[in-house]
Amino acid sequence: MATELKVPAVGESIVEVEIGQWLKKEGDPIKRDEALVELVTDKATLELPSPVDGVLGKILKKAGEIAAVGETVAMLETVVGKGEAPASAQSSSQATVTQPPAPQASGGAEPGSQVKAPAAGKVVAEPRTMPAAERVMAQTGLTPAQVEPSGPGGRILKEDVQRAAQAAPAPAPQPVHSTPAPAIAQPTGERRDDVVPMTPIRRRIAERLLAAKQNTAMLTTFNEADMGAVMELRKEYGEAFQKKYGVKLGFMSFFVKAAVQALQEIPQLNAEIQGTNIVYHRYYDIGIAVGGGEGLVVVIVRDADKKSMAQIEAEIADMAERVKTKRIKPEELMGGTFTITNGGIYGSLNSTPILNSPQVGILGMHAIVERPVVRGGQIVIRPMMNLAMSYDHRIVDGREAVTFLKRIKELIENPVRLALEV
Repeated sequence: MATELKVPAVGESIVEVEIGQWLKKEGDPIKRDEALVELVTDKATLELPSPVDGVLGKILKKAGEIAAVGETVAMLETVVGKGEAPASAQSSSQATVTQPPAPQASGGAEPGSQVKAPAAGKVVAEPRTMPAAERVMAQTGLTPAQVEPSGPGGRILKEDVQRAAQAAPAPAPQPVHSTPAPAIAQPTGERRDDVVPMTPIRRRIAERLLAAKQNTAMLTTFNEADMGAVMELRKEYGEAFQKKYGVKLGFMSFFVKAAVQALQEIPQLNAEIQGTNIVYHRYYDIGIAVGGGEGLVVVIVRDADKKSMAQIEAEIADMAERVKTKRIKPEELMGGTFTITNGGIYGSLNSTPILNSPQVGILGMHAIVERPVVRGGQIVIRPMMNLAMSYDHRIVDGREAVTFLKRIKELIENPVRLALEV
């Protein structure tokens, strides 16, 4: 009994997806809720599970093809009765049939030899070639028949093609010209280009970043913050915080709380332009940039002003994990009124973050570095972080931007003010 595997609705405004990697191949047994294929949208990569137990029948949409929401991408063969395998899997249990000796022909089999035929109903397919292997084949001119597969399930891997290319006979030498040509240094080692299509996520990131550069009057202002007080709080209360709430006390919750308080005081940075109007948001949905497998995505902490630091830390940790495991929902990446990005986790000392349009402000955090600063007329070593705040100068003046970033600095350097809201 066949069941259609269809593309589900994956989020508002998303009408089509790109088929990513198939996690099963035709003929593989499958279980209900087992991931079968990755669906790539312009916001996230999701895994589509099987709705039934059975066998993956025919794949209708291959990796890289586009499928509309509601379109069938594969046929699933379900198990009808207990212990009864689907028809497509029964052929694998057929025995090898020995045929009578065929008449000898010139160059044929010797008299008395036996020819083994494939089992009844069994189709012998060419080995499956992985995308990277196909690219190397195109470069070397080899065909699947010339390559010995070593991958799981008889797949041809890139390394198989490279081995076959090395074993191929060298091209015939070129005739020697009477006039010697000038000596040209030849490159050594393997030289090749891998052409890989951009994923929908990467294309969307490229479009949004380019639009932000072209359609906004973006400027960046800088400051620095002494992280000593926050680090002392984390050291003193971090263990108790994790024991009570089951999540680590990170730096991000301090910056989210500081950003909310600063946005309440400088509402121009919690706004957007719509035509000739300015829309001031009276809620605080803070976007947090998270590095995923296919690019930087921004998860949204909704109503951050109404949540505790523990709730903020738990939400960020949960969504970041689901981004990495491709279980994030597209709606969790939509919206947002202000964004925070932390290049410091990668070692960045300073940067000019690009606006996440239509937002008009983005705060950049950076690495904490001990360096000499002046305190009370004395040079002391303090853990310092550079802060960068990019803003859209069309509706945010320099005064507001500088005041906002200075307010972030004050709240981070004296985190008690976050609790007292002063």
